[in-house]
Amino acid sequence: MTGRTLFAEHQRQLIRAAVARTQLSADELWQRSFALGATIGPGDLTAYLGGEIALPPQEADRVALAVNERLDHVNYRQRAPYSRTIRQLDKPGGPLAALTQLLRATHLAAPDVLPRAVELGAEELGVRAFAYLVDDTDQVLVPVGGASRRSTVQDVDATLAGRAYRLVETQRTTTDGPRLWIPILDGAERLGVLEVELQDARDLDDPVLRRQCWWFTHYLGHLVTVLDAYGDSIDSVRRQGDRQIQSELVRSLLPPLTAGSDKVLISGRLEPADAVGGDIFDYAIATDRLQLMVADATGHDLHAGLAAAAGLAAYRHARRAGHGLLQQAEAVDAAIESQFRGSMYATGVVAQLDLDTGEWRYVNAGHPAPLLVRDGRVVRELDGGRRPLFGLEARHTEVAYERLEPGDMVLLYTDGIVEARDLAGTMFGLDRLAGILERSAADDLPLPEVLRRIRGRILEHQGGVLQDDATLVLVHWTTQGQIALEPDASA
Repeated sequence: MTGRTLFAEHQRQLIRAAVARTQLSADELWQRSFALGATIGPGDLTAYLGGEIALPPQEADRVALAVNERLDHVNYRQRAPYSRTIRQLDKPGGPLAALTQLLRATHLAAPDVLPRAVELGAEELGVRAFAYLVDDTDQVLVPVGGASRRSTVQDVDATLAGRAYRLVETQRTTTDGPRLWIPILDGAERLGVLEVELQDARDLDDPVLRRQCWWFTHYLGHLVTVLDAYGDSIDSVRRQGDRQIQSELVRSLLPPLTAGSDKVLISGRLEPADAVGGDIFDYAIATDRLQLMVADATGHDLHAGLAAAAGLAAYRHARRAGHGLLQQAEAVDAAIESQFRGSMYATGVVAQLDLDTGEWRYVNAGHPAPLLVRDGRVVRELDGGRRPLFGLEARHTEVAYERLEPGDMVLLYTDGIVEARDLAGTMFGLDRLAGILERSAADDLPLPEVLRRIRGRILEHQGGVLQDDATLVLVHWTTQGQIALEPDASA
């Protein structure tokens, strides 16, 4: 027998074995093969499978293709061979198959199918996986669907899963079986972690598997955000308290809490997570500039939420129309004044950062002065650009300028941060805020983790209950800080 003849016989035997796994009848297999361009008749196919005749390579390949399509449908990994290399869009197993399975399982499906979709996709990598999403407060990681026998709420500050989330670093363990904890991100925004159960502890050192799991988790992060937009099941995982109406309004208008480009990072927090009403922020990133606004309407009830929403809508309208800082500030002012007629006001900062030169331009409407952080130290307050509160007539408005240096950060905050009081009535204060900011910067934490740490200290100071809305927005002009929010796929 020649080599070609030996291969043809080997191919026939594997095709026959594959046909048995598909449970296709001879007629069904012939119909599938015919649809793919085979020219043999049903009798020839039966004779070929029985070893009575041989088929030309192109005919045998069409039969193999028909079998493999059926195997794909029933998720078999073993496939019938071709006599030549055939390009395959969806190879059996591996990262592409895992992502494809994840996409297929969620296409035209309700968001609550996510746990099952994660399981199906992970099977293509030869692992088991279970997703956890961080709750509104950023304190616990909650299992999605409760699919894992071990899936319990994970404390962000006290577990290995929490460490993966906090530091945006994959964590590994052999406790209770080999597993990886991989951060789930949508762009730069932290959403949760993926628990990956491995079959063998040696798989922990398999760089290919780790890379495949990382890509799977990265894609999952995008999918979580998409699914969250048209259902409540993902939100119900993250909502651990009784979210008030004003908070529903404000949260629905917010951009992603963390985002960035190759030149800048921005991250924000609003507290209390389930009751914030009058605080709000917004931003827009372009290749050459970052534009942002922070506002704090008087009060923190639904009335304050409506004022904050009106101010944000006016700001977005002016910004998207191409208006400059003065016009943006005037638009916010006009919206609040015309809608609330002196019954509601707001402090705020409207700013723009030139991402090529570092020029920071801003207007401050009665708001606490932003803090400039350089080389890990708070060097000064940016106290220029003053005008009256939004909603009060402004006779004169100035645009202030500050030249940032590479690596500088600017922290914008509302008065609920520094005016937070403990049981003795002592305010949290600017010095305490600056100290925590400097220590966090020295620890080289990811940007959103810096804010989470500040928020934790404020809660500690107030005995775990915030007395007012408290908002933080941190801007980092950098080309290096992105690394902290970009997990190494081989780690």
